[in-house]
Parts: sequence; C-alpha cells; structure tokens
Amino acid sequence: MAEKLKWGMVGGGEGSQIGPAHRLGAQADGHFAFTAGALDVVAEKGRAYARSLGVAPDRAYGNWQEMLDGERGREDRLDLVTVATPNATHFEITKAFLEAGFNVLCEKPMTMTVEEGEEIVRVAERAGKICAVNYCYSAYPMVRHMRALVANGTLGKIRLVVANFSHGHHADARDQDNPRVRWRYDPAQAGVSGQMADCGIHALHLASFILNDEVSTLSADFASCVPGRELEDDAMVNFRTEGGTVGRLWTSTVAIGRQHGLDIQIYGETGGMRWAQEQPNQVYFQSLGGRTEILEKGDASLSQDAARLSRVVIGSPEGFPLAVANIYVDLAEAIAAQRDGRDADPAALRYPKAVDGVRSMAAVHTAVASAKAHGAWMDARPPMFR
Repeated sequence: MAEKLKWGMVGGGEGSQIGPAHRLGAQADGHFAFTAGALDVVAEKGRAYARSLGVAPDRAYGNWQEMLDGERGREDRLDLVTVATPNATHFEITKAFLEAGFNVLCEKPMTMTVEEGEEIVRVAERAGKICAVNYCYSAYPMVRHMRALVANGTLGKIRLVVANFSHGHHADARDQDNPRVRWRYDPAQAGVSGQMADCGIHALHLASFILNDEVSTLSADFASCVPGRELEDDAMVNFRTEGGTVGRLWTSTVAIGRQHGLDIQIYGETGGMRWAQEQPNQVYFQSLGGRTEILEKGDASLSQDAARLSRVVIGSPEGFPLAVANIYVDLAEAIAAQRDGRDADPAALRYPKAVDGVRSMAAVHTAVASAKAHGAWMDARPPMFR
C-alpha cells in the first residue's frame, strides 16, 4: 500500500481506556495515518490532546459534528472514522458519518437498541460503505486458526461451545460510587443490560465467529450480586445456534480471582479445543482418542488465516493492542480494495460487521427478556434476520 490511508477518531481522549489501543492498533502496521480527531467532550481539551498526538491544528476538532462538517468537503477526506465514545452516542455518530460517505469502525455495543442496529445495517448498505464493530478478540491469530479448524472439518460436526467472560474487578461493594464502575449498572447510561452488554457479547460473538454460525434461541438467568445495582453483574445464558450447536455462556464481574476471564471451548464429534485470552498464543487441541496437543502461534503448520496476522516469531507474545491492530489490517485491505475497484483478500473480510453488531444487541435484549421471564427460551435473532 503505497500511500497511508487517512484515519480519524471520535472519542478515545486522554485517560480513555480504549483510545490508546485504537491509536496503537491503527498505526501499528503503517496502513493508517492519524489525521483527524474529536477526542473529548470538552472541546478545547480534545483539540489540545489531538494536537499533542500530531494531528494538524485544522483537523483537531472540538466535537464530532465539527469534525463531520470539516471532513466531508475535503478532497483529502478520511478513509476511516473510529467511534469510541460512550455507548449511548454510538448510533447517532456512526449513522451520521456513514450517511456522509465515510467508512466507520464503531466500538461495541454498536447501538443501544435492536431497531437502531438494523438502521445502521441499512444505512451502511445504502451508502456502500464499511461499518465494522470492534469485536477485536476475533482477530487474535489463534482464534482465526480455530475458525479454520472448524471450517475444514478437523473437529467434525460441532456439538457444544462453552464461552466465558468473567472477572472479579467489580466485586467490591465499596465501589458503589466509583464513576468508572457505577455507570455500567445504571440503565440511564448503560441501557437495558450491564455485564451481558459489556462483556457477554464479546464471548457470544467469539462463539459465533469461530463456528461461523449464528445464535438462534436462548435462555438467560441474571443476577445483581452487589446490593444496589439495577443491572446485572452476573449472567448465565444457554443458547442454540442455527446449525444446532449447544451453547453455554457465563459472564460476571464478581468472580474474585479471575482477571480478564475470556476463554472458549469448542467440542465436536472428532475433536475438541480451547483458548484463553490471557494465554493467546496457544490453542489446546485433542482429537478423539488422541493426546492433547498445544498449537502455537507462529508455527509453520498453521492456517493462512492465522499466519497473515502474526507479526513476531513463535514463542513471542502478541497482545490486546495487536489484536485491535489486526482489525485495522483487515479494514485497510477492504478499504484499499474498495478504492481500487478490486476484490479484497477474502481473509480480510473476516472483520466484524454491522450485522454482527445488530445480532449482538438482539441477543442482549432477548437475554434481558428471558431473565425477566424466569429463563424462558426465546428467539434471539433480530427481526430483519427472522
């Protein structure tokens, strides 16, 4: 790619948890140049921080509306806009930039409602633009390899998937007034769900991604273990996929002793495998009647899907920022192909899309309804896919 693509960011300012991962990820492989930003809700603070990161003064904006107005008429307009603002603002900002003809990478959850999610899908289709969602765990090389193993039949027909995203970092009831914790359990800020919408959808998307299959029905049980929380801090979800796989999902913020807590197990007729985000270089695999093997990132025998997203030699770790970077690697290829009028590398089209975002939100709302109905099984598909 001779010329770097132009990249801009809304949100993700100084002190942001996710902002640095996007800035590192977007620029890690030399595909994108950080060109414009509206980084903070406080206009001058956002402008100053963008300038400190090397953004030209005329492209360091005070808010997203100013950035949209400033960029839409430029000949050297942005090739990609990342939306990393609070959840409730994702829909409005993402829709506005798509309608103005920009490709967008939106943080999860893509929207707060299923109806908004379906609207984003339709807007992206009408505009002919890319709308991606940052389910970055699906971009780890060994996760891509797991998907390849399922696709080529190494495990036979998949019977069962078990996914977890549980940690203990919100277990202290004394954090009730900590603003970094409190908003996650406040319906006015987080929406209808706490932990399921925050972390559970990552695990659910990971299961769907590896299986290349979608959740069709689910049954949920929610709990608010810390007194005073309106939204759940623990959830158990049973689900079935369209292909008939049985699914189990546990997500929690009160599991003291678990740190990050994202892991997944896949069991088929002829083999099983498991992966954990805290040890992302290895997949543990066992064939029926065989011994357990440790598949290592960087090994020459891995699938091309894994090899194209591995940067360093076997035995050297690649962590979370480079998983985010892999989303940008995929998007760079997809955007360049769009610009050049050619077909993109099919492997690059694995990035999570708006349809994944709306499926996730449908699963969240269905899980909320199921939990209120004492675990009743319900259709988890968005109306547009029923």
